[in-house]
Amino acid sequence: MDLRQLRYFAQIAESGNVSRAAEVLRIAQPSLSQQMRNLEEELGIELLFRHARGVTPTELGLKFYEHARRILQEVERAKESVRSQSTSPSGRISVGLPTSACRGLSLPLHRAMAMALPNITLHIVEAMSGTLDEWIQSGRLDVALLYDHKAFEHVAWTEMMVEALMFVVPAAHPLAARRDIKFEQVFKQELPVVLPGRPNVLRVVIEQLGARNDVTPVATDCESLPAIAELVRAQAFATVMPHFALAAEIERGEMVAIPIVDPTPSWRLSVVVSQRTLNARGSEAVAEVLASVIGDLVERSIWRARLKPTDRTAPARSRA
Repeated sequence: MDLRQLRYFAQIAESGNVSRAAEVLRIAQPSLSQQMRNLEEELGIELLFRHARGVTPTELGLKFYEHARRILQEVERAKESVRSQSTSPSGRISVGLPTSACRGLSLPLHRAMAMALPNITLHIVEAMSGTLDEWIQSGRLDVALLYDHKAFEHVAWTEMMVEALMFVVPAAHPLAARRDIKFEQVFKQELPVVLPGRPNVLRVVIEQLGARNDVTPVATDCESLPAIAELVRAQAFATVMPHFALAAEIERGEMVAIPIVDPTPSWRLSVVVSQRTLNARGSEAVAEVLASVIGDLVERSIWRARLKPTDRTAPARSRA
C-alpha cells in the first residue's frame, strides 16, 4: 500500500464513479481499476460496491476512507510545514466574515493583502457568526472574525475590540432626532423592530440583556442584512445593529444610528485562526493583516468600537 493508492481510493469514494475519478486524477480508467483491485487484495476486504450508476464505499470502505483522508491531510500538513520555513507566506487562505462586517471590511482587507501578502490568494466567505464558528473549528475556514467567540479546542484567537449596538431608524422618522434611547424603550416605540432570528449572535446578545433587565425584545425575524436595510429605508421598521453594518446607508443620510443607554448592548470581536488549517504560516499572516486593518478602521473612526489595548503587529493569542 502507498500514498498513491490512498489518493486514488479517496478520489473514487468522493466521485462515486471510477470514470469520473480517472478524469480528475488524469490516469487511464483500467489502470485505476487495477490499482483498486490490488488494494482490496492486499487488505483482504471489499472496499467498493460496484453498481450500474458507479461505485459506493462498503461499510469497511467508509472506515478506510476516513483513515485515508486523515493520512493524506497529515502528509499535506507536513509538506506545508517544511515549505513555510523557507518561503514567504503563500497559498489560498479562506477568511470568514460575519454579515454585519463583510461589506465594510472586504475592500480594505483586499487592498491590505495585496500590499502585505501578494502571494496569498484570499477567499472570503460571508456567513452568520455561529456558522463561521463551526467552520473554523472543523478547518473548513482558516481565519475568521467572530462575535462573542467561545473557546474551543482547535482554535486560537485574538480579542480585538468591543462594539456597541445601536438603534437604527429611518432618517425621516421623528425618532431620528433623539440623542440616545434607553434599552427598555427600544421595543416600546410605534416603529416595530426587525432583527436576525436565533441563533444569530446579535439576537442572543439582545435577548440575554433583556432577560437581565426585565425587558422582552419583541421583533420581526429577518436573516438578510440587505433586507433589513431595505425595511428600515422604507420607514417600515427600525433595527438594532452595529454602526459599521449600515455605515453606507447612514453616510448617505438614509438612516440614523442612535446610541442605546441604560444599559448599552455590545459584543466582543475576535480574530480567530483554526489550528486545523493546512497553511499555518499563511493563516497567521492573514490574521495579523486582518487585525491591523480592523484596528486602523477603528482608529480612523470608520468602525465605531473600542479597541482592546494590544500590539496588533504581534497579537497575544489565547488558546482553548
